[in-house]
Amino acid sequence: MEEGLTPREICDKYHAIHADIYRWFGISFDTFGRTTTPQQTKITQDIFQRLLTRGFVLRDTVEQLRCERCARFLADRFVEGVCPFCGYEEARGDQCDRCGKLINAIELKKPQCKICRSCPVVRSSQHLFLDLPKLEKRLEDWLGKTVPGSDWTPNARFIIRSWLRDGLKPRCITRDLKWGTPVPLEGFEDKVFYVWFDATIGYVSITANYTDQWEKWWKNPEQVDLYQFMAKDNVPFHGLVFPCSVLGAEDNYTLVKHIIATEYLNYEDGKFSKSRGIGVFGDMAKDTGIPADIWRFYLLYIRPEGQDSAFSWTDLLIKNNSELLNNLGNFINRAGMFVSKFFGGCVPEMALTPDDRRLVAHVSWELQHYHQLLEKVRIRDALRSILTISRHGNQYIQVNEPWKRIKGGEMDRQRAGTVTGMAVNMAALLSVMLQPYMPTVSSTIQTQLQLPPAACRILATSFICTLPAGHRIGTVSPLFQKLENDQIENLRQRFGGGQAKGSPKPAAVEAVTAAGSQHIQTLTDEVTKQGNVVRELKAQKADKNQVAAEVAKLLDLKKQLALAEGKPIETPKGKKKK
Repeated sequence: MEEGLTPREICDKYHAIHADIYRWFGISFDTFGRTTTPQQTKITQDIFQRLLTRGFVLRDTVEQLRCERCARFLADRFVEGVCPFCGYEEARGDQCDRCGKLINAIELKKPQCKICRSCPVVRSSQHLFLDLPKLEKRLEDWLGKTVPGSDWTPNARFIIRSWLRDGLKPRCITRDLKWGTPVPLEGFEDKVFYVWFDATIGYVSITANYTDQWEKWWKNPEQVDLYQFMAKDNVPFHGLVFPCSVLGAEDNYTLVKHIIATEYLNYEDGKFSKSRGIGVFGDMAKDTGIPADIWRFYLLYIRPEGQDSAFSWTDLLIKNNSELLNNLGNFINRAGMFVSKFFGGCVPEMALTPDDRRLVAHVSWELQHYHQLLEKVRIRDALRSILTISRHGNQYIQVNEPWKRIKGGEMDRQRAGTVTGMAVNMAALLSVMLQPYMPTVSSTIQTQLQLPPAACRILATSFICTLPAGHRIGTVSPLFQKLENDQIENLRQRFGGGQAKGSPKPAAVEAVTAAGSQHIQTLTDEVTKQGNVVRELKAQKADKNQVAAEVAKLLDLKKQLALAEGKPIETPKGKKKK
């Protein structure tokens, strides 16, 4: 309505915008689909009909908010009010973005129509419900077989357990709208399916549009491992509503094996807000002058695994200049330059000493750890293994000083060759490890080193020589550029919205050193681990004294982290007496 477009035109417009953003970031898909297709209607209606005939759909009259001025029932996004659970003042008609709880619009306090800002009234309308209580036993049996031994993240497990602990309730699956997947039932011709009933079915229909062999993936639970990635607020729909839908449909659908849910990413000292111009959004990143691979690196480095994290311009500058420029880029560039400068562009002969073999063992251990972390979908931690290997490489070069040895006698020159050969092979290994994180940088390194295609496709589990003696490399050039303070400050102001006009920050926040940043990261990791301990204890309903002791440790760690970041320390709010 704001843009003066039809729903179909909006879908067409933003599908193209999103595809362009993903293309710029180097994110690839077998197919990037959508749910506005005949296949989506066909598969959704089939699942619904199967649920209906098996007695898992209820009819009931629902009280809804209706705006008399606009003469319409208000869809979830058309109403805004105060969350009845946490008091957040901008809660939507279906879910609160702050506490994550699902809401019925009539539960909102002080509701407003977002179109005309008038106060809506409550009116009745007949709707269809998914009978979750009748499906609860099937869901629990499935979860009992699936979750133990899987890689469901702790927050996903906790969210689903919380829903089951409170007891499932029938969930409305229709809406009074014209746009959406039609409901194939007499008396409901003017309604469509609720988006979170049929959106997850979109995974199936998009595959069906891609290949007529779609059932090999979506109706083959014995042979398919399904991973799903999301922010934690989408866990109930993927881990509960969709599984209940297809369990009730009884059509041998593949169910999710691993739910990988992140916490929230904040912006500087607050939250992202498109309306207030605070934060960098997908379509803005390419206008910052910072390459896509740098964004990929930093966003994965601070990926909110285990607890909320925050994007910080200062920290982006530090990580680019220290981890990428001075650590990773410096090592790979030096390794290639030594080959070019001292050995005519050809990898020299290598005669490994016990010290070299120790380095091979260190690198192999870190490589195996990288594999293990990625298998467990600990994406952020696996990235640190790459940086650790390049640090080993820099230390190895510094200790052995090939630029000096090349000027010495035969033994020294042979040692310079071994060190250079080892270093350039470590660089080749790093190029393959970097592929999922920084694909463009990875490809650039492989071109500079003329890495054989076979070596680019497979990542070994131990450090092996992929560039043998005599292999000729290409032209070597720097991989990264330094980010300057004034460049970053300009971007901070540009994307700061109202924050940019605020009072200056205290000196403690202004100056973050590289050493301080390392300390902050250590504390952040400790807070994450302790947060998981507390979450698991609460989920297991452990002894209150034990929980209290671990919570106290968590609060102390958070206090240390706040001090390290120069942020004000929040005083814990006590519970109100009943």
